[in-house]
Amino acid sequence: MRLEDRIKTKAGELGFLGCGITGTSSVAHGVELDEWLAKGYAGTMRYLHRQARRRKDPSAIVPEARSVVVICDSYYYEEAPRSERPFVARYAGGMDYHVATRNKMNELADWLLENGAKTARVYVDAGPVPEKELAQRAGLGWIGKNTMLIDPRAGSYFVLATIFTDLALDQDRPMTVDHCGSCTRCLDACPTQAFVAPRVLDATRCISYLTIEHKGPIPPEFVADFQGWAFGCDICNDVCPWNEKFSRPSARPEFTPRPVWQHAGRADFFEGMDEPLFEALFADSPLERPGLEGMRRNWIAALTGDHVRDPDSKSHSPGPLAES
Repeated sequence: MRLEDRIKTKAGELGFLGCGITGTSSVAHGVELDEWLAKGYAGTMRYLHRQARRRKDPSAIVPEARSVVVICDSYYYEEAPRSERPFVARYAGGMDYHVATRNKMNELADWLLENGAKTARVYVDAGPVPEKELAQRAGLGWIGKNTMLIDPRAGSYFVLATIFTDLALDQDRPMTVDHCGSCTRCLDACPTQAFVAPRVLDATRCISYLTIEHKGPIPPEFVADFQGWAFGCDICNDVCPWNEKFSRPSARPEFTPRPVWQHAGRADFFEGMDEPLFEALFADSPLERPGLEGMRRNWIAALTGDHVRDPDSKSHSPGPLAES
């Protein structure tokens, strides 16, 4: 069996949804990245400006690398209906993918080192890696109008990760067909109108950016359109026909949502929630990034946008999370 096929077999054994291989040459949309940054669509994510040169030229990321192994790690699970808001994005229900995916990627990197590689550097949504462009070049999907990579066999509920290696591997054929066609469901459904054009996202209007990356108060002109989202947002994924038809539960138990989310209520992160309890519940989850104060801000925004009372009102009883 070819080494390339053995790598993909190993990736499947580790529970990954997909695996493809590409090279380190310059990406196709470097000019578009420069234009996007110049228009301020990255907001306060200044690191994207600092990383731009290497994002456009992956050969500068790990100079000794000759190939990139690209992985799709599915976090999809069937979501039980909930009558109460707020909501958190599907990927945030379990363990932080930075931890869960990296753990498995390190195993794959070790396997590469055992099979001839001298370099096998892992990146999981960190560093100057243009994951979606590399994934498309590796044949794993196409970049949809919602800027997500879409796998025609599985939709888009997955994270991307890469290993830069010095192994000279045969590259997979890129996916060149745009299967979005005339569909604009994702663009039409965005409540804050964050899509300036197909495949162009103004992050400063995106609910995910506003509840995770943005510091300070959330601009009130967006709060009214939050539709109950308190951390991230799945709307442009949820309405995608490819997800409706082809999403299937992940093989990775780390992404299974924690039971507390089935009972989350309006008073959570306020009454009865302190730093030690927040740490105990969410230390290894994506919610650690905004922290307790950030989640209080988000919870208020989500509830205000849903036209309900402020959750720090004294009339609220302790939320189920605080009772956990």
